[in-house]
Amino acid sequence: MQKPSDKAVLGILISIAALVLFDLMGLIIKHLSPRYSAAELSAYRNAFGLLPSLIALWMTASWRRGTRSLRIRQWKLAALRGLSVTFAQLMFYLSLGIMAFATATTISYTTALFTTALSVPILRERVGWMRWLAVAIGFVGVMLILQPGGDAFTWALVLPVGASFLYAFSGVTARLIDDDVPTPLFNLHSSAFAALGSLLLALIAGGFTPVASAQDLGFIILMGLFGGSAVLCLVVAYRMTEPSNLAPFSYFGIPIAFLLGWLFFDEAPVDDLWPGAGLIVVGGLMIVYRERRLRRPVANKG
Repeated sequence: MQKPSDKAVLGILISIAALVLFDLMGLIIKHLSPRYSAAELSAYRNAFGLLPSLIALWMTASWRRGTRSLRIRQWKLAALRGLSVTFAQLMFYLSLGIMAFATATTISYTTALFTTALSVPILRERVGWMRWLAVAIGFVGVMLILQPGGDAFTWALVLPVGASFLYAFSGVTARLIDDDVPTPLFNLHSSAFAALGSLLLALIAGGFTPVASAQDLGFIILMGLFGGSAVLCLVVAYRMTEPSNLAPFSYFGIPIAFLLGWLFFDEAPVDDLWPGAGLIVVGGLMIVYRERRLRRPVANKG
């Protein structure tokens, strides 16, 4: 039964807004990729994305009512998550620069499949046959897109798969956070470590390219604000309603990415994505359906 405070419709709309913001961030990354490295763009994204993370923390009532301390006990876990996000961003941003926008984005939706698989060794969860079947269906979809061994296969296609694995690792390990730690506070620490990691990675990779124009600087700032604001929207949405109410709508990101890629880059990789993209969506929705069934309260029998 839905709680009175549960604002499912508004939460869904805000989560869809987050998808649009993520895709707009991706468009900017693809636009800037010919002039700036993926490591540089990741560093800029994390630096400017810290502001929305701070706003998300300020919006947390439990933090404002408490001591307002920024310290956490599990800083090593936050560092590990930040490091995983650093390399996930590097791989995903690289993929955006060298393949069709919709292709890279669609493959990234395998995060739900990796999340299910990683929950077994990390969280010791018991995963039933239906969820394993969903994972298998999703990975068949990935194989249809990648076509390993085919003429169209390139190792660049593996980059968004690796990024999805690391993003899933970051998401699963978030469930190890102490219950008394506000999620935005832990997210701020992880974001700060990601910013530090991406900065070091950019310096190791050759440093920063001088910003070519005021227009590029504006795009760089927008990229960070779009990405950080998308995370902020997701935090707000997940506080409004159950995650299982939002998860099915996350797949709206695939047609949105396809439309944006067609509008801005004249890309329409229908043959590359179908039917693999459909199987990825089917696998993800099967996992969502199973999780909703597991969380559904049993009715009292009188």
